[in-house]
Amino acid sequence: MRYLALLLLAPWLVVLGWAYWAYPKSLPRTGTRRAFDALALVASIIASVQAALLAYDAVELPAADQFGPKSGAIWQQVVPALYGYGAFLAVLVVALVVRQVIWKRRAS
Repeated sequence: MRYLALLLLAPWLVVLGWAYWAYPKSLPRTGTRRAFDALALVASIIASVQAALLAYDAVELPAADQFGPKSGAIWQQVVPALYGYGAFLAVLVVALVVRQVIWKRRAS
């Protein structure tokens, strides 16, 4: 169950990763840029998995009382998905800015 949030989020992360890889088309597509893009995608995947696992462990489920378990267990899947998504996007946004600065300067 630890990886359920990431498994459900994975298709959207694949789409975002593809969009990062494919665009913008105006920047030069050199081997160095492709290596940078691959490194950025690997770093974003690692950050996403680590953030989701930390969030999964950090969520405290409500204790059961005399009437049985209380609701709220869904947050053990929602919070890791949010953290994983946030970490993935944070790494890709930084990579987008760095890529734009480096290769825009080289192109001009």
